[in-house]
Amino acid sequence: MSGYVKTFMLMAALTALFMGLGALLGGSSGAVIALVIAGAMNFLAYWNSDKAVLSMTGAKAVDEASAPGLVRMVHRLADGAGMPRPKVYVIDTDQPNAFATGRDPDHAAVAATTGLLRRLTEEEVAAVMAHELAHIRNRDTLIMTLTATFAGAISMLANFALFFGGDRERPGGMIGTLALMILAPLAAALVQMAISRSREYEADRVGAEICGEPIWLANALRKIEAFAKGIDNNAAERNPAIAHMFIINPLHAHAHDKLFSTHPNTANRIAALEAMRVSPRAPLGRSSVPRAGGRSAPKSGPWM
Repeated sequence: MSGYVKTFMLMAALTALFMGLGALLGGSSGAVIALVIAGAMNFLAYWNSDKAVLSMTGAKAVDEASAPGLVRMVHRLADGAGMPRPKVYVIDTDQPNAFATGRDPDHAAVAATTGLLRRLTEEEVAAVMAHELAHIRNRDTLIMTLTATFAGAISMLANFALFFGGDRERPGGMIGTLALMILAPLAAALVQMAISRSREYEADRVGAEICGEPIWLANALRKIEAFAKGIDNNAAERNPAIAHMFIINPLHAHAHDKLFSTHPNTANRIAALEAMRVSPRAPLGRSSVPRAGGRSAPKSGPWM
């Protein structure tokens, strides 16, 4: 199934869910209003949702003057993969993590946290950036970004229902309102989960091929998960609908039911990457990223 078909199906499903919520809140008039809003959101999300997500995370654009090492690394990896060079952003948070966004490879961006640049080796950072480039090449980013936008809107609409919960004339009454508040965010989370888990394995595989060494990515995933459990990512905590976009779940594991995690088990991802090194599915190309010369993360370097 092509990426465009998947995107159309996703937008149709989320639009239908949005209309259903509108009907519960305001009957047939509410459904019509929700349809109009959803139509506008679909249009705006396609063209501007990447900017909204970058804004939610506080990401700042960088260039070769402000972050020469990171930008040049991303450019080398993109060139080696035969891709357009994405814009590069940095998020000021100590939790190591990263994500990609954009409607297509020609309008894409990758974002890394300052914690990622400080706490991982150069090879590990390169592997993480290669993973994000894989999402761009696989055209996952449009689906990921649209889902984040709609999931946030659906959750906001469910919270809005709280202020009108006493309206007995509304279809479903109080029971319908409670169902709306509970099931709408859950439905959005299930859509995110269905989209996210399978694409992460494929991005791991393609990312390992782009950087040339699957063990670099395996080591990076292991470190990021360990740090993410103990370091807050305040932007993601405030906007949990964007959590599925990061390479590792940025939300603390103890606060969220793993049954509804948007990310596959990290140990399984690492095992798949280690198996690639033993018996690669496709020949791994020689990496364009030079070795850092050491296994520990540099305290300073060409990042910032």
